[in-house]
Amino acid sequence: MLLINKNEKVGRNDPCPCGSGLKYKKCCLGKANTGHTNLKEIYFKKHKIRLKGNKDIEGIKKAGRVALATLDLVETEIRPGISTEKINTLVHEFTVKNNAISAPLNYRGFPKSVCVSINEVICHGIPGERVIKNGDIVNVDVTPILNGYYADVSKTFLVGKPGPNARKIVKVANGSLKRGMSMVLPGNTVGDIGWAIQSYAEGEGCSVVREFVGHGVGFDFHEPPQVPHYGRKGEGIVLVPGMVFTIEPMINLGKSHLRVLKDNWTAVTADGSLSAQFEQTVLVTEEGYESLTPYDV
Repeated sequence: MLLINKNEKVGRNDPCPCGSGLKYKKCCLGKANTGHTNLKEIYFKKHKIRLKGNKDIEGIKKAGRVALATLDLVETEIRPGISTEKINTLVHEFTVKNNAISAPLNYRGFPKSVCVSINEVICHGIPGERVIKNGDIVNVDVTPILNGYYADVSKTFLVGKPGPNARKIVKVANGSLKRGMSMVLPGNTVGDIGWAIQSYAEGEGCSVVREFVGHGVGFDFHEPPQVPHYGRKGEGIVLVPGMVFTIEPMINLGKSHLRVLKDNWTAVTADGSLSAQFEQTVLVTEEGYESLTPYDV
């Protein structure tokens, strides 16, 4: 999703972002901690964010289990010599077998059921004839729809015997996701997530892609809010229980700049450097967060 940057700086004594006219600490911060019944209405009116209830969360979890099982299957099959088209076939057939639908297929004209992004490809790699080679890093991004609910998850796999640069960028991308998720709790902001990721990745000598961001998910493929993987502490929308969104930092070994190929989908690093990504769908809970597509980071 392309980023539209609309930052809001919110302190405890600042006006609440819901528009009530009260100080934040007297309004939504308190409501976030008490489960105020009007919070759904407030966040939809102010931000177009649809908070999820227990039934919705369970539906997203079930879709998430299909998504994780899909990645597990890919992990057993991915190796030097396999084509990205073969991965697409595996994902599509497994998704159908589990009574789900691949959300990427025909989404805004995307022609395949999964995104497969190798080495310098940042995201939205279209499966085809390209063959995976020894030492490649390969991101596989899946989004099944199960009973109307969406779950979005990706991993970057190391294939064969990768070199030190490949190992480094995969490690930093994984660590970026871990640090971003650690900032998810009621009262924190979207900017806190981006700040944690940016601080870590740049501290490791890498860069953060800015043109693509995390996003709300669950009822649809892409929902508000947008979740940039860079930012400042205390800025952006305040997190409240019931929010479900992806955190999916795309980290480059070189500069952050990118270009999109003639297919209008495949985004690659402008300098040809390696890029890696990890993604999970997370729920803001009363105490912190829960991953609805959990795997170890």
